[in-house]
Amino acid sequence: MTKGLVTVFGGSGFVGKHVVRALVKDGWRVRVPVRRPHTAQELRVIGNVGQVQLVQANIRFKDSVERAIAGSDAVVNLVAVLYQEGKQSFKALHEDGAATVAEAAKNAGVTNFVQISAIGADEDGKSLYARSRARGEAAIREAVPSADILRPSIVFGSEDNFFNQFAAMSQIAPALPLIGGGKTKFQPVYAGDVAQAVAKVVARNTSGDTYELGGPREMTFKEVLEFTLQTVDRKRLLLPLPWFVSRMVGFMGEMTGWLPFVKPFLTRDQVISLETDNVVGSEAKSFADLGIELETVEAIVPEYLARYRKYGQFHESSA
Repeated sequence: MTKGLVTVFGGSGFVGKHVVRALVKDGWRVRVPVRRPHTAQELRVIGNVGQVQLVQANIRFKDSVERAIAGSDAVVNLVAVLYQEGKQSFKALHEDGAATVAEAAKNAGVTNFVQISAIGADEDGKSLYARSRARGEAAIREAVPSADILRPSIVFGSEDNFFNQFAAMSQIAPALPLIGGGKTKFQPVYAGDVAQAVAKVVARNTSGDTYELGGPREMTFKEVLEFTLQTVDRKRLLLPLPWFVSRMVGFMGEMTGWLPFVKPFLTRDQVISLETDNVVGSEAKSFADLGIELETVEAIVPEYLARYRKYGQFHESSA
């Protein structure tokens, strides 16, 4: 017997896969709407036969969202992008898409709703990303007041676009950029811990709370790069870049994104986001309120960064 059906939008993504695993382990049936279901077949084997169902849907299209939610006991929305590309814009996904999912949940009578947002979401924020996230939260709360909003800091894990990106850069670049001098603070959080938080709030039914989810310790941008270089055993210059130079680098990153099949390594909006610390607020509800024991960067990251060392898992440190 299962607890019921949870529909997870964005379940085929990096954090989404962890969420699907956590919900399956907790006894739920999970439906994962995907734009191209054939690309997410590995999700089917996470649970028992039939426990994970893939359906075609796109949050930019209302009818497909309504079909995906039909019969659900709970809904989780993780759909997000770090940079805009074509129709996959911040407004289309973070704002309009989130509103579409929330409205469909409301019409289906679903009140157990979880939205994954981000620390720093603010309608008056400096970056387009932060403003779009906040507007998405507002649209969800208007449609489903009982929705819980989870705001993680930078999320790490084997498929992350954070530690992996810097480790990859260290293989080819003689120096790594310290954006804004490298003083921005993060509170990196393990994807599996975020997934546990989702499972916890779904299990007890959401009640309109907002949680900020950060890992056990804060790290400056400089400390992140130093840790990454130490882990992959490479010596690289850390080059401090003032904010105005960093924005120029962001523009160059956007230009590389204009090439077919190339992801921008940095955008101007991401640089603007880095001007604000990404840590849990002192008064915010957090993991402590959910009783979750957290994994550390040191315990998880070295294992998946091993492939960036000169001899991979057989590499012997030069230290």
